[in-house]
Amino acid sequence: MEIRIGITNTGRELNFDTAESADEVRAQVAAALEQKATHVNFADVKGNSYIVPTANLAYIELGTEESRRVGFVA
Repeated sequence: MEIRIGITNTGRELNFDTAESADEVRAQVAAALEQKATHVNFADVKGNSYIVPTANLAYIELGTEESRRVGFVA
């Protein structure tokens, strides 16, 4: 699933693919915000880790979980 994170005062957004479901990511972010955590951690499919400060979150866009199709549709 693709995740796009907007960070305040930054011209670019953080964009990566993760193996987690949309519900897992949503629950992780909600828990971090409710507990007033200083940051939230994400991991992509390549094993990279991302630490994002919760105070600077502008938005989080969760993509679809279906895989991309290859070929033509008749």
